Amino acid sequence: VLTFLRTSSRTSMSPSVPLQEMIRAIRSARTQCEERGVIQRECAAIRAQFRQADNGGRSHNLAKLLYVHMLGYPAHFGQMECVRMIASPRYSEKRVGYLGAMMLLDEKQDASLLITNSIKNDLSHSNQYVQSLALCTLACMGSAEMCRDLAPEIDRLLRASNSYIKKKAALCAVHIVRKVHDLGELFAPAARSLLAEKNHGVLHGAVVLITELCERNPETLERFRKTVPDLVQIMKGLVISGYSPEHDVAGISDPFLQVRILRLLRILGRNNEAASDAMNDLLAQVATNTDSTKTVGNAVLYETVLTVLDIKSESGLRVLAVNILGRFLLNNDRNIRYIAMTSLQRIVGTDHNAVQRHRGTIVDCLKDQDASVKRRALELSLALVSATNIRSMMKELLLFLSSCPLELRAQAASGIFNAAERYAPSQRWHIDTILHVLTTAGGDVRDETVPNLIQLITNTSELHCYTVHKLYRALLSDISQQSLVQVACWCIGEYGDLLLRGECQETEPVQVTEDDVLDALETVLQSHMSAPATRGFALTATMKLSTRITDNVDRIRSIVSIYGSCIDVELQQRAVEYNALFKKYDHMRAAVLERMPVIEKNSPGHTNGESTREAVKEFFPPPCGSLQVCDLLDLLGGSEEPLQPNPAVGSTLPVLPVSTSSTAGGDLLDLLGGLEPTPLTPAPTVTVYEKGGVTLTLSSEKQSDSGLTVTLTACNSTDSDISSFTLQAAVPKSVQLHMKAPSGDSLPARGAAKVTQMVALSNPNKVGLQNTQ
Repeated sequence: VLTFLRTSSRTSMSPSVPLQEMIRAIRSARTQCEERGVIQRECAAIRAQFRQADNGGRSHNLAKLLYVHMLGYPAHFGQMECVRMIASPRYSEKRVGYLGAMMLLDEKQDASLLITNSIKNDLSHSNQYVQSLALCTLACMGSAEMCRDLAPEIDRLLRASNSYIKKKAALCAVHIVRKVHDLGELFAPAARSLLAEKNHGVLHGAVVLITELCERNPETLERFRKTVPDLVQIMKGLVISGYSPEHDVAGISDPFLQVRILRLLRILGRNNEAASDAMNDLLAQVATNTDSTKTVGNAVLYETVLTVLDIKSESGLRVLAVNILGRFLLNNDRNIRYIAMTSLQRIVGTDHNAVQRHRGTIVDCLKDQDASVKRRALELSLALVSATNIRSMMKELLLFLSSCPLELRAQAASGIFNAAERYAPSQRWHIDTILHVLTTAGGDVRDETVPNLIQLITNTSELHCYTVHKLYRALLSDISQQSLVQVACWCIGEYGDLLLRGECQETEPVQVTEDDVLDALETVLQSHMSAPATRGFALTATMKLSTRITDNVDRIRSIVSIYGSCIDVELQQRAVEYNALFKKYDHMRAAVLERMPVIEKNSPGHTNGESTREAVKEFFPPPCGSLQVCDLLDLLGGSEEPLQPNPAVGSTLPVLPVSTSSTAGGDLLDLLGGLEPTPLTPAPTVTVYEKGGVTLTLSSEKQSDSGLTVTLTACNSTDSDISSFTLQAAVPKSVQLHMKAPSGDSLPARGAAKVTQMVALSNPNKVGLQNTQ
């Protein structure tokens, strides 16, 4: 544009500072203030000359104004000058006027309507370059009204004999179709006839126009499927043609036209058997004869692969396409490796065996320095895990987890958990794998990991001794991984008697004393690295050990009593409750603290993290201060219905004596009151989305007058897995939304597993909420 402006300024007289001198003055400005001063002086001079009736330097002034516009300064006062120059009979002024219109005008401005008649006249001009200016301007900034008025003229030019004009008219017709979809039928016959042209520019414009028409109208798509043989012949001519210096790019004949034709063939062959059969041989020829050592050839090969994978191609051709993507993975260009893995990710569900052949190369990409390539390699590696390669793939993934960037740890850990749950060869291997992840990246796992692992350990009674020994050793070596410490404390509390026996066939026998175990738990309680929830696990485990050991009950009683005055209210209330067990209900302590029963799964092969978490809360009951009936200060206000424990778990606990006045103002020392199990009314479940085999249900639970917890559950009933699944929610501005981490990002086929996600809503203004599907 700058070169064009300089040449335009020389074609007429220069009544003020020449364009080159103005550019030189602007560039020599030392400060922005000095630059603004130069531009303001020039703009004032340009305005003054625009007001003169007989201005011989209009193109010169407009050229300078366009340069000012390119620098980001206001130049709107030159719009009407553009309109006047477009109407000029001189080509030099028309050229600058049309350039100014494309830069200063758009379809939203009224001034653009003033040039409609000038464009129409210039489309019928005898000079092809004047016609070209009008076509370029209409294609650049034509509004819907202008497109409707000038569409017949464009259709006429599509049938002209001049190839230069037909090429411009085809691209202008593309803009018109995008602006006014109904005008597509007007250009369809002319677009069909353009495929017989020999000029590559015209062919390129025709293919782009047909692609746009087919994407907009299904009926037009069916009509143009008859052109597949013609497109195949054009493509074959490009592939087998000899060297043509006019179209050759790095040894490939017109790769731009080849890419456009392949993209159109992909649209025409999608979901159509006959069209796909007609192009299979061509695609095989392009895939085998195109040079892949240069970027140009890789571009053509990539479009070929996308076409093969998108149409109803033969199985052998699909394998060939996957092998091409496998070669891309070995390319030194990271961009090519990235697009290869992106394409493989899309087809791993349908062509799993073909992608598996390149598993080693994909795993090697986990070591790439580029973060985007590494992320794609991780996603693809997780998708390639199966029952036959679970052990080898898990070794690579665990090795990657130990050195991966922090932003990928959560994704890697979640993917390993899902793969281990689906394809674990044994329960011990499953437990070892999860413990390895917790040891390596325990701070980056999701919230439901702890309850899910607790459920897995509970259900494998034959591994209780092995698991508690392994977790005890992990606890001694590192207490910084909070998830691991929580599970270890839970297991020590439940199966501490197995740990003290020292008899474990599956691991080396280690003699552990009662003092050793209590020392480890005290270390967790006193560590500054322990989160409040972790201290709660440790305190409850210490309390549970009072029924599993005999010699250190007094020490446990002293530990519990110390935390009765802890600054952490949660931990303090737990300690006070446990002290009450020692003093008032010591005869029932063994029954209250007995081992927890097995947790049932909601569906085969999947654990509902929410139900498991609730069960774990029952195993380690929260302080009664979390119950509304024992809310000492009644901070949340009264509620019509008190919170009630789950009868399925609560029924295993003995009924404790309760006070009849268990209210907020009741006996503050009767901290075990209000725990009598009563039936729980299930929250209503509503189906909010059901389409394409995906069902989304919603259940809500009121936490307070202004708080609500919503649980979203998604299920996939189709025959194929859905990956990268995310849930999104929107609320009014008056409501605060907090979406917790989902239980996973993939939906297995045929409802094998579900994805759950909790959403916390805070409604301080108490605005009425409703579900909108």
